[in-house]
Amino acid sequence: MAQFDKKDLERRMNGAVESLKSDLSGLRTGRANTTLLDPVTVEVYGAHMPLTQIATVSAPEPRMLSVQVWDKSNVGPADKAIRSAGLGLNPIVDGQTLRLPIPDLTEERRKELAKLAGQYAEKARVAIRNVRRDGMDSLKTDEKKGEISEDERKRFETEVQKLTDDMIAQADAAATQKEKEILGQ
Repeated sequence: MAQFDKKDLERRMNGAVESLKSDLSGLRTGRANTTLLDPVTVEVYGAHMPLTQIATVSAPEPRMLSVQVWDKSNVGPADKAIRSAGLGLNPIVDGQTLRLPIPDLTEERRKELAKLAGQYAEKARVAIRNVRRDGMDSLKTDEKKGEISEDERKRFETEVQKLTDDMIAQADAAATQKEKEILGQ
């Protein structure tokens, strides 16, 4: 039975691109976005939980996030978790609601975020290439076992390379768009 599965390779490459898009959505652009708080975990009830599991996060204004904590005893830990998350946000506690004004980005911070977006894109490209390598290896294994011919292997390798190029182009496009958004162009 041949090991090569193009659908599986495509699924794994798509996963790398989707992961990149998820990572990029967490980068601040100066506008309020609820995904900005996705990486924040809060220590409550003896466990680390995502902020979204103990509160409702919304963006009532373009430059303000609102976190409505459900349990009054979790307001302090939520405040502490947001401050220590390294997002540059300082919550204002108002009862069970935390208000997070989104400060303007300095030019220096914009350049740092654009560089970070580039690093995320490079990680995605490496992940896509690793999937390509796995696919090429399985093709060579199948050929050695005699399950596919050399011509079939070369045809499949061409398909895998085309798929890789398409996925890398998608990753680059997502990163370029985010960099432009961050730099305000």
